[in-house]
Parts: sequence; C-alpha cells; structure tokens
Amino acid sequence: MYIPAHFNEPRTDVLHDFIRASGLATLVSMTADGMIASHAPLMLDPEPGPYGTLIGHLAKANPHAGAALDSVRTLVIFQGPDGYITPSYYAAKKEHGKVVPTWNYTAVHAYGTLEVFDDPDRLLAVVTRLTDRHEASRAKPWAVSDAPADFVHGMLRGIVGIALPIVRLEGKIKMSQNRPAADIAGVVEGLREDGQDALSRAVNQAAGS
Repeated sequence: MYIPAHFNEPRTDVLHDFIRASGLATLVSMTADGMIASHAPLMLDPEPGPYGTLIGHLAKANPHAGAALDSVRTLVIFQGPDGYITPSYYAAKKEHGKVVPTWNYTAVHAYGTLEVFDDPDRLLAVVTRLTDRHEASRAKPWAVSDAPADFVHGMLRGIVGIALPIVRLEGKIKMSQNRPAADIAGVVEGLREDGQDALSRAVNQAAGS
C-alpha cells in the first residue's frame, strides 16, 4: 500500500483497535488459477505478538477455503469511513483557489499465511466468539446455545475455520492531515453539514492524534 508520511499509522495498538472496531474484512489470496477474494467478519486474537492472529470462517463450498497457496501470503483488508472531499470545504479556496478534490479513507492491511481447519470444537469456539462479539450490544443478546445443539453441529459441517497469524501490519489514515489547520476545520464542518458525521469525526480525530 502506498503510504505517504502524512498518512502513515505505524502504532500496532491503534491498528489493533481499528481491526476490532471493523465489520467486514476482505481476504485476498493467490491460487493456482489466479487471485481470489472473499469477504468475512474476522476477530483479532492478540497472540502471537506483536501483531496477533485473525480468526473467522468461510463456507466450505467457497473455493477460497482450499485453494489459497501456502507459499504466498494472504492479504486481509479492513476499511473505515471514507468519502469525497470537495475543495469547497477548504479555507484556501477563498484565499487563492489553488485546491483540488480528494478522497479521505482509512485502510489497514494485514499479511500472513492462511490456515484452514474443520475441527468441530474449534469451529464451535470461533462461531461462538464471533456471535458473542456482535451480539454484545443488544439488550437481549442471542447466543449460539439458544439454537438446538444438533442444528448447530449440522451448520458447522457447512463451514471451515480460518486463522491468519499476522506477520506484517500496515495502516493508512488519510484524513486531511496534509492540509493547513483552517482547511481541516473546514472539512470537519463541511462534512458535518453534509450529513457525513462518521467521516467528520474521523477527520477531527486524526487532526488531534
């Protein structure tokens, strides 16, 4: 990933927090027939350090599950709020007009060798942990144990677990940090006025980090 110095985020704890807060991840692997991509929610285990391990599952019928080459690292992409930044947000537009549009976004890339497993107990643990994570904010969380055990085990036969020990981790936070303070303030306010609250908060947070 191309990361100019303004937008580089090297802190592992910040990147870990971003991964934990993310929803869907994109897995990209090389196979004997070329590249393949899949989309799946993943969770992060902090071990082994320093980068941890990504864990999730794929449908057993997904060719990604058996085709990823061990000799080539898989790339996992996490993305946050993104959006178009109009030059009209900038104070510099009124001052000299020498401004152009851009796109703000955050991306974290994790690399490692993809492990695929089908052990029922390990699979159940992964599914349970993923479910508990995403149900935690609900007033009455649903649990895997709420479903009949024989039904759950039948569903487990249709998936495989995946684990990716991270050997390389990089992050890019492109949130107008290369602009003067007045322009950043204009972006924060402009995005808020345009109803892009999540992106406005991300720009404001990056400015204070």
